[in-house]
Parts: sequence; C-alpha cells; structure tokens
Amino acid sequence: MILKKSEKEIGIMAEGGKILSDILRQVGALVRPGITTNELNRVAEALILNCGAVPSFKGYGGFPSGLCVSVNEVVVHGVPSERVLKVGDIVSLDIGMEYKGFNTDMAVTLPVGNISFKAQKLIKVTKQALKVGIKAIRVGGYFGEIGEAVQKYVQSEKLDVVRDLCGHGIGKSIHEDPQVLNCKEGGASPRIEQGMVFCIEPMVVEGSWRIKKAEDGFGYVTADNSLSCHFEDTIAITKEGIRVLTGY
Repeated sequence: MILKKSEKEIGIMAEGGKILSDILRQVGALVRPGITTNELNRVAEALILNCGAVPSFKGYGGFPSGLCVSVNEVVVHGVPSERVLKVGDIVSLDIGMEYKGFNTDMAVTLPVGNISFKAQKLIKVTKQALKVGIKAIRVGGYFGEIGEAVQKYVQSEKLDVVRDLCGHGIGKSIHEDPQVLNCKEGGASPRIEQGMVFCIEPMVVEGSWRIKKAEDGFGYVTADNSLSCHFEDTIAITKEGIRVLTGY
C-alpha cells in the first residue's frame, strides 16, 4: 500500500531534505586519502544529532551506523570501519535522517584523489542515470517507466544496472511501498500520483549486474568484484508537480 503525504507533510520532508543535503555535503568534503570510513560516519551521526534529528539507518535491521560507506566493489550498505580510503578508490555515501517524524534518504559517489578514466565514467553515468530517472517521472504514468528509462540509458553507455536492489517509497518509515526498480519491470507497476514520495537510486556496475552479500553481513558487493556506483535522491509529487527534496 502506497502511503500518500499531505502538502504539510511534504513540506516537513522538504525541510529535512534540505538539512540532510547540507550534512552530506559536509561529510563529502572530508573524503580524501587517509581518512577512515568510521571517521566519516562519526561526523555524519554528530551532524544529524546536532540538528535534533535521528539517523534513519542506525539500528534499522540491526545496522550499526548512521552512514553507509561503500567502497569500490561494495554496491550499498557498507558498514563503516577502520578501513582507510586510498587514492583511486570511489566511495558511496548513503545517508538517511528522520526529522520531525519523517525520513529523507540520499546517496552520492565520490572519487578519492585521482581515479581511473573508467571510474570517472562510472560516476558520470550513474549521476546522469539519476537525472534520467527523475526526468522519466510522469504524474499519471507508471513507476516502471522510471526503471526502464534508467536501464536504457545505462546500457547505452555499455554499463549495467543492479537488478536485485531498488529504490523505494519513504515517509514515516525509511522504506515504504512502492519499490522503484532500476530496470524494466516484468509486469504492471503502480501509477504515479500526487502525494507520493519516493527514492530513485540507480546502482550501476562496470561488469555483471549480479551481486552477493558482503562479509560484514549487511553490504552487497558485485559478484565479479567489479566497480559499482550509487546515487540517490528523495522526490515528492506535489500539486505543483515533481519536487526533488534532496540534492548534492
């Protein structure tokens, strides 16, 4: 069941999304060779708590941190640790925050120092795939149109999308209906209507789209250990039209 939000509730989520975007920009500015993923998490959690909010991910399904930090072949849900980032890495920062009872969620992938041309292309294509997905939103249209557009664009760039993970509705819970796939759906999908709020999050890989569970028990990694990339924004459908509530 897709839970629609009132204009007032979307206003609260927009306020939270603006704060969350600023927090992620501050954390992203710290990404450099020599910093640990734990340090990034500590800063993210402190910034969230300092604004009177709560880290959405911490404790969710037992996840131990407020920030997901996924490096190189880790697609999503990487657990922060004493791992030190090094030149050539790419790192996905995925962050969720509950503010005044409502959640927002976003992600960005950043280079660590100088990175390879292939990694640069992966980041560029994934970032553009998010824009393509947002552009495909059509009030009265179908959620499946989003995933179809994302997949078509990514594959035109000779890359691929993860099939087994997807975007999602969001509101009082961090994950709500509907699922928002990054690929063409096999059957009918729900219509997009005013009051819906959801996350689009392309997860793009250099090699095979197949994934497996990471050793930490929370993350997912590419089955062939190829590089992966992740971008995400929270989007609301208002009476004025499509409104992106987050942004990096």
